[in-house]
Amino acid sequence: MKKLRYIVAMSLDGYIAGPKGEHDWITPDPDVDFAALWAQFDTAIMGRRTYEVATSRLGDKAFEAVKAVVVSRTMKPTDDTRVTLISELTPDRLQDLRKAAGKDIWLFGGGDLFRTLLSMGEVDAVEVSIIPVLLGDGVKLLPGSAGRTNLKLMDQRTYASGRVSLVYEVAK
Repeated sequence: MKKLRYIVAMSLDGYIAGPKGEHDWITPDPDVDFAALWAQFDTAIMGRRTYEVATSRLGDKAFEAVKAVVVSRTMKPTDDTRVTLISELTPDRLQDLRKAAGKDIWLFGGGDLFRTLLSMGEVDAVEVSIIPVLLGDGVKLLPGSAGRTNLKLMDQRTYASGRVSLVYEVAK
């Protein structure tokens, strides 16, 4: 069955976006093989705001290699057949996504959706790339409370740029 993996860039002080949603501090790293990363997934699940940022930044190419699943109560259905809209996130709906043949599911950005899915017990891995910057304020990795969650370190890598990538399995 597919795993749901939260993969995100974070500042050293725990933010995934700046106070106004800015992400200019997440700079490309030539040592990170983004093509290999994307190749591990055929589905990306995200909230409306993350979807809007990705499509405004990348246009039609934003999710050309994966099926985009957008969780939103306010977004209107789209004509883009690559987008599946979920207005009510339920364990049954997530199991349908997990059971589909294919690769893992990338929980793409969005601290609120991460908190919700973590509280539901649906997140299998947390993979954080810590960017060497202190933002001082912004969108937290995990806003609010999701309760205590134990993690097991599975992998780590330090890059010449100072970026540190950590891969944790969520203890179930």
